[in-house]
Amino acid sequence: MLDPVQSLVMIAVVAVATFATRAASFLLFPKGKEVPDSVKYVGMVLPPAVIGMLVVYCLRSTSVLTYPYGIPELIASLTVVALHVWKRNIFLSIGVGTVLYMALVQFVFV
Repeated sequence: MLDPVQSLVMIAVVAVATFATRAASFLLFPKGKEVPDSVKYVGMVLPPAVIGMLVVYCLRSTSVLTYPYGIPELIASLTVVALHVWKRNIFLSIGVGTVLYMALVQFVFV
């Protein structure tokens, strides 16, 4: 168990590290200086890559050979995709998909 001093030190270190990573972009690329093409490219391709990795991570332990055969995951995933294509709102898509998945596994596929 951490004592209060250790907790405060840990919070301070995390806060400084978070601030430093946010401030680094302003130090490396001051206003008026052109951002390199490689950084623009990473900024363009990284968000979809991270989302893809999260999808793989979330669905990695889905068993399609035993009941419920991955049906709740499939329904929730298709709902997220359909909602996002329709409304273009990531919070709505993920929120509804999460609530739907939890309802399916708690009440429908028990």
